[in-house]
Amino acid sequence: MPTPLRNHLITRSRNPADLLNAATRLFGGSIAASPLDELCGGDHELRGVAAHGFAVGYFVSPLDVRVVSAECRNRGSYFVNIGVSGAISASRGESCGDLRATLDEATAGIANPGDTQELRPLRSRKARFLGLRIDAVLVDQAFAALTGHPPVSTVRFDFALDLAKPKGRAVRLLFRSLLEQLDSGDPLFQHAELQRSQLRCLVTALLLAQPHSHTGELHDGPQPGYPRSLRAALAFIEANLAEHISLGGIADAAGCSPRTLSSAFRGRLGLSPMSYVRNLRLDRIREDILASTDPIGTIAYRWGVTHLGRFAGEYRDRFAELPSDTAARR
Repeated sequence: MPTPLRNHLITRSRNPADLLNAATRLFGGSIAASPLDELCGGDHELRGVAAHGFAVGYFVSPLDVRVVSAECRNRGSYFVNIGVSGAISASRGESCGDLRATLDEATAGIANPGDTQELRPLRSRKARFLGLRIDAVLVDQAFAALTGHPPVSTVRFDFALDLAKPKGRAVRLLFRSLLEQLDSGDPLFQHAELQRSQLRCLVTALLLAQPHSHTGELHDGPQPGYPRSLRAALAFIEANLAEHISLGGIADAAGCSPRTLSSAFRGRLGLSPMSYVRNLRLDRIREDILASTDPIGTIAYRWGVTHLGRFAGEYRDRFAELPSDTAARR
């Protein structure tokens, strides 16, 4: 494989601090990287491209590092690390010992929002690897495109992805295609929408190829077994989403107390009833903004929003952009 991102050199230095600072800039502050041991000498190189919704870097360094992926409400990023040559001993988890894998050309590692990783180059310490950052909102959108609804809680991928198996090979092929597009000198391939289209394909492949916390919904449909009260609550929310909805109203429709209802939502769906209502309402508004030429305020009011200022902030928290940014792309 030729050197990836050959025309996108960010830093080449014998000072490892230059590499750490450049990585933080490339990934937009979505990571915090620190050395595991004393800063070591050697050659440190980073090539990279940052675009809307993602960033990709090509790393050459003997440095052992700890990387923490930021997580902020519904924002945050996923990271996919793939070896180019050599190998890296990698671990993921709160104590960085929960999950371990050796990352190379046949095995990739996936970090979820909020995860901590430790990466240690092996063999001659000349490991070269690619790191891809993906906005969490893109994973949510791809999941919704596959299932017809957004995930009710954060999609959390298993750590090691086998690139030698057919599904893993498809992910690797799409990753390489994205790199070739970024390396191309043809202005057509620098068009933002073409890049986003390629990234959407890659994210969709990840969701279908790698086991994760919501895999069952993709392959088997929605999981059965919700208690009757929760099913009644979800049906009530769906039928009345454009109206004013209160916790008490949902509880009455479900035939249980607000406390029991909240416990069921948090236990089965991972969030409160009103957070579920807010997220579903925001998703429907986003769909309408992209599909309609109606003013944003009109669409928001149509879905039960009464405070446009608060709505704009909640929309930005969920989708990492303002409603006006979404409207500008339609």
